[in-house]
Amino acid sequence: MICLEGLVKSFQKIRVLDSLDLTIEAGERIALVGSNGAGKTTLIRCLLGEYTHDGRVFVDGLAPRRDRAEVLKRVGFVPQLPPPLKMPVEDLIAFAAGVSGADGARIVRVAGELGLDAQEVGKRPFMKLSGGQKQKLLIAIALGRDARLLILDEPAANLDPAARRALFDMLAQRTNDTMIVSSHRVDEVASLVTRVVEMERGRVVFDDRLVQGPAMAPLSAQLRIAKAEPEFMAAMEEWGLAAEGGGLVWRGVIAGPDRLRFMHFLSRYSGLLASAAFETRIAEGCHNETIDICA
Repeated sequence: MICLEGLVKSFQKIRVLDSLDLTIEAGERIALVGSNGAGKTTLIRCLLGEYTHDGRVFVDGLAPRRDRAEVLKRVGFVPQLPPPLKMPVEDLIAFAAGVSGADGARIVRVAGELGLDAQEVGKRPFMKLSGGQKQKLLIAIALGRDARLLILDEPAANLDPAARRALFDMLAQRTNDTMIVSSHRVDEVASLVTRVVEMERGRVVFDDRLVQGPAMAPLSAQLRIAKAEPEFMAAMEEWGLAAEGGGLVWRGVIAGPDRLRFMHFLSRYSGLLASAAFETRIAEGCHNETIDICA
């Protein structure tokens, strides 16, 4: 379905994608994760044919730059940031339906399931909608059509809890579609995806398939480091761990779907760790499993 070979993209001599190789088979559902600046959105833009680049990109055998119109017909896309469109909502729905061969009424219906009455705001310019309304409409345009590939860049951003539930329910029903979901929260999309791909500095640094069961249970972590290292400490805060003992001890809970990524991250700092203890609570019988690693 998707094949990236030696993909390189630079902006003003800064390499954002660095000889990236990645293959995604039809029907796979990918959680694309990584910190800001890792290259996730740039990768997505290359898949959509928006950027020139070095290396090769294929979507269903087509080159997005060369065959962009045909590729976009096959893709349902939700951007991370809404475009500054001035056209009224009803015109945007009609335009989106026309270029994709979709039914505008279906788009309106999907918007309603997300909590947006598209007919009520039909005369309003898209750019005058609230952040949540824009996101709901963009999701409705992406899901209200028969796209074989869904590319969703932080799709739950700006959504209220009810709309988030409706979104994930709709995505769960599209079992035959190929999905790429860019998100900072793997736990939020874990029930949807089958594979986690983590990017860092324009490269894939982690690629694994999710396994349901005890391996998905939350992981309580207690880490002790030999010395206070600013980069490690900043990363621990991003993972949601709290510091004790002047920053030498860190405690917290890692979401089940993030366990493998967290262990992969810790492997980079093995020389800094004095000890690490992990505890898993398995639902059946509330059995606790503790692992202790000492340097």
